[in-house]
Amino acid sequence: MSASIDAIRKVKLSSIVLPLKTAISDAKVFTGRQKPMTEVVFLFAEITTESGHEGIGFSYSKRAGGPAQYAHACEVADNLIGEDPNDIPRLYDKLLWAGASVGRSGVATQALAAIDIALYDLKAKRASLPLAKLLGPYRNSVRTYNTSGGFLNATIEEVKDRATQSIEEGIGGIKIKVGLPDNKEDIRRVAAVREHIGDDVPLMVDANQQWDRATALRMGRALDEFNLVWIEEPLDAYDAIGHADLRQALDTPIATGEMLASVREHQDLIDTRSCDIIQPDCPRVGGITQFQKLLTRADAAGLDLAPHFAMEIHLHMAALFPREPWVEHFDWLDPLFNEKLETRDGRMIVPDRPGLGITLTDQARAWTRESATFGD
Repeated sequence: MSASIDAIRKVKLSSIVLPLKTAISDAKVFTGRQKPMTEVVFLFAEITTESGHEGIGFSYSKRAGGPAQYAHACEVADNLIGEDPNDIPRLYDKLLWAGASVGRSGVATQALAAIDIALYDLKAKRASLPLAKLLGPYRNSVRTYNTSGGFLNATIEEVKDRATQSIEEGIGGIKIKVGLPDNKEDIRRVAAVREHIGDDVPLMVDANQQWDRATALRMGRALDEFNLVWIEEPLDAYDAIGHADLRQALDTPIATGEMLASVREHQDLIDTRSCDIIQPDCPRVGGITQFQKLLTRADAAGLDLAPHFAMEIHLHMAALFPREPWVEHFDWLDPLFNEKLETRDGRMIVPDRPGLGITLTDQARAWTRESATFGD
């Protein structure tokens, strides 16, 4: 008996603005390149089929780009109506060609990501499987580390308190921001956190691209003594050669990739051996269709994996990677979803709920700035 073919009946797109409780500053603020972050703008896609199956996915933007993502998605979404939702890679290409004049990176791929992720969520729900189980995981939990308590707007005492809280909540590692104009203050903050959490707790630092090559080398050598899991984004995200040279010069592993917005851009990091840990962002590279291609390439190159942000998606994707990965814990998105992810013994547990395992809260609906529906 052959399976019946379903068809996409409706696509709803929503721009939802999440206000942050505290204005957030990393090194880009202290170098004058950006203003403190006060909100995150999300593009949500909700897809419904003729048979009543539903899927949800999202992309996001920090500081700028959210309205552009929403506008581009609205321009191409009607191309999905009547299509078979199973044909996800083909539909990705169809939407990519529908908006080909804006390219295959940046806003274009980020807009398509919300739709692509929604289609995978729908497929997993229809199979009554968590997304990771649908795609084929290596594990049911992933090592996790906290970032949201380590920003530079927080005093070092606040960072230490939050690190203690995170460890008590079952989060395994701590990441703090560096890249201040005063390099000595960076070292003081790292030393204080390392002393506070002890030598056995994994510790990472993130410079958010704010060092030049000479500074990165000096700081990297100074940081080698703290037994860090990695130094993240020590250089401009597109300086693959600089990252490769730094990686060869330091004992501490180098992590980067979160700001890149396509598989091809990440391929430059892989080809030049520019990092030890690659940090792709599923919504930024175009969704799950593209992210899976990147996982294959990273694995073949022998890299380790630590996806950026959006743990609600990346927990499932990290579970697919052959070697033990990390997933980044952020509590910022908690107000958006009715469900919460569980952390225990330093690991984040893949939920047993079908699909991504998330549903939007009433508060998230209330934060909707714009919405549009295509199809019936």
